[in-house]
Amino acid sequence: MSAQKGFDNGMITAEKWQAIIENDASYNDLFFYAVKTTGVFCKPSCKSRVPKKDNVRIFQSAEAALAANYRPCKRCKPTEPNLPDQEWIHSITNFINENYHSKLTLETLAEISHGSPYHLQRTFKKVKGMTPVEYIQDVRIIKAIELLIKSDRAVTEISRMVGIPNTPYFITLFKKKTGETPVQYRQSKCNTEESESEITD
Repeated sequence: MSAQKGFDNGMITAEKWQAIIENDASYNDLFFYAVKTTGVFCKPSCKSRVPKKDNVRIFQSAEAALAANYRPCKRCKPTEPNLPDQEWIHSITNFINENYHSKLTLETLAEISHGSPYHLQRTFKKVKGMTPVEYIQDVRIIKAIELLIKSDRAVTEISRMVGIPNTPYFITLFKKKTGETPVQYRQSKCNTEESESEITD
């Protein structure tokens, strides 16, 4: 999208309305929308409830909206600059790293990062070379490996601890990522450690 589209203050085209409905972050630099009934203005990507179309007013800049006496939305913070793609995705991966044990969906990640699921999926893959779901799976399997080696917890418990309550699915995913089932992986690691300790002894 380029700013050459010439968004005029006050005019709401079908394209802009669609961007508001879909919380499309790719329009964030192109316009802002204000809601007459609340006196608040937002970025197109804002996850707030979709307003009535008749109550929406379009602005090309945050300054213009402020000049018209609209307040910035506390949720999407339209007066703050958008993060570059690398920083934006970095903040999302940090969130995944800290919350891998919780239920994580593309919609959840889009909501916490103030973007649309489509834009997040596309940008994440461009920056990380994989989808958000693949990244979540990798983080969970890495954590599971740590627990398998450093503890004697049951596979079912480890599965639950890393955010995959469905144990058969966890075992299938683990084997897909490592080439071994969790039990086989733990046994092979234990055998390796025993052989190494015998050599050092």
